[in-house]
Amino acid sequence: MRDIAGFREQAIRVLARAGAAAGAAAGPEEALWTITRPLPERLGDRESPLRPGNLKQGETQQFACCCFVVTPDRRSNFLVAPVNFGPTQRHMKIDIELGHPGHVVRTKQPMLLANTDAHRSFVKILETFRAGSAVFAPLMWRGDALGVIICASQARNTFSEPDLDVHVAFSHLAAAQWMAQQGPEYLQSVAA
Repeated sequence: MRDIAGFREQAIRVLARAGAAAGAAAGPEEALWTITRPLPERLGDRESPLRPGNLKQGETQQFACCCFVVTPDRRSNFLVAPVNFGPTQRHMKIDIELGHPGHVVRTKQPMLLANTDAHRSFVKILETFRAGSAVFAPLMWRGDALGVIICASQARNTFSEPDLDVHVAFSHLAAAQWMAQQGPEYLQSVAA
């Protein structure tokens, strides 16, 4: 059984380290990487892949994390700070309306997909694997969604409400760091 109190206590320590590292980062994408790199190591039920049905034949448990930030023309979500995405996916653009990233940006609400198989609207974006479980949180700044942070795993039922709560806390750090590190200006130069 998962120790939720211990998980949350550990998450606070990881959040503090990520915040310190983000504040010392050389730029906005580097700051976001200090957040997207530790999340896959901390979020999720590590016993999930052992339960029957959570991995399909040929699948292995793996994680990915990233941020999508809204482009200045508000027509696309632009991938930054990817962890375990395909090498050709760095700085890719997806339509602002595409899938659950688009939904989270539009509604400005976090989302938990414990089992993506239960959501016919789920869109595979990762080249490396098909996500079986995912958490999404908007990057909020002054009432606007700047983008979305996503953490995904291949095993279904990996993420639950406690994971979403922690993920949302990291999303606030990511939004603040993006703005503090001149993320919008950086985006103008790389997303043109």
